[in-house]
Amino acid sequence: MTLETVDSPRGGLSPRLKSTLQGVALSVGPMIGAFVLSGLVLLAMKVDPVEYYTYVFRRGLLSPSGVQATLTQMGPLLLLAASLIVAFRAGLWNLGSDAQFLLGAVFVAAWAPVMVQHLPVWLTLVLSMAVSMLFGALWGLLPAILRAWQGINEIITTLMMNFLGISLASALVKLAFADPATTVPQTRTLPVADRLPGLFGTNVSSGLVIGLVVIVAVHLMMTRTAFGLKLRVVGANPAAAAHAGLSVPKLTVAVFAISAGLGGLAGAVSILGQYGNVRADWNPGYADTIVPLVFLARFNGYAAIAYVFLFSALGIGSESAARRLDVPNYFTLVTIAMLLVLLAVSERWAVRRRAAGKGV
Repeated sequence: MTLETVDSPRGGLSPRLKSTLQGVALSVGPMIGAFVLSGLVLLAMKVDPVEYYTYVFRRGLLSPSGVQATLTQMGPLLLLAASLIVAFRAGLWNLGSDAQFLLGAVFVAAWAPVMVQHLPVWLTLVLSMAVSMLFGALWGLLPAILRAWQGINEIITTLMMNFLGISLASALVKLAFADPATTVPQTRTLPVADRLPGLFGTNVSSGLVIGLVVIVAVHLMMTRTAFGLKLRVVGANPAAAAHAGLSVPKLTVAVFAISAGLGGLAGAVSILGQYGNVRADWNPGYADTIVPLVFLARFNGYAAIAYVFLFSALGIGSESAARRLDVPNYFTLVTIAMLLVLLAVSERWAVRRRAAGKGV
């Protein structure tokens, strides 16, 4: 291979390499910028940003307990990433992930402690995950129907269903699913021995394996199968898809069912692998973190794994850093907010570059 086959005719970078480097810059640049801007906010708060982030990553990546917590946290986050990749690659916006997650978690938290008394543990766990996917998918059904047959924007409907679902989950915990043996509003607690087993004798939940398997399967489905191609065609050009004989309404419902079902499964893995119950008004708000990560990963499942790992470590480490350095617990959301702003700026810049390249 000669140098000319790698470089462009003028001696510069080849178009493929240039495109790859631009993609990496658009993915990594906003993340680095978010950390820098967050560091400036820390300086304004009279907190040393180097000390803060050193402690965060030392806790999340270097301490044995922190690493185990980071890997356990990745399970539900990976499932939410897989949920959003399905929707976004199909050109649809599922912004109701928090409600789907919470409803899956609440129904599993109510179901599993009762069923484990009558069924083998493994069967209880499998059925619990199936139940969570069912209720998550059902919650995504109305926005799917409205989009598929009425053409109503799913951004509006999924956001509305999100608020309703979060409120419904809280009400169920306080009323129908409340544990009568406790004074604090919460569901019954699934015993530790009946939860998802740990990996290799550690405290890392096997929910991590479930998350990894699902996100890889979703990536392969969307990129290597005929069904995934149909979903992408529907998202890219519904008119062309209909002209090609594809049932756009049915495929739209299928996208929402898979995406919302995986959101519900994320809730189940969180309960079965970590918490064991749901308390009233509990809402970790994972979707606020996962949406920008999925965009940074360019809807690539493998890249999403790396970003989820990084921000899972950030979340675990920031909890300890908040106590040690007197920083608010929600400071991670500041970084996420910076990331969203910079991601929007970088996307706008990329669009203008492409338009300029085409002479528009």
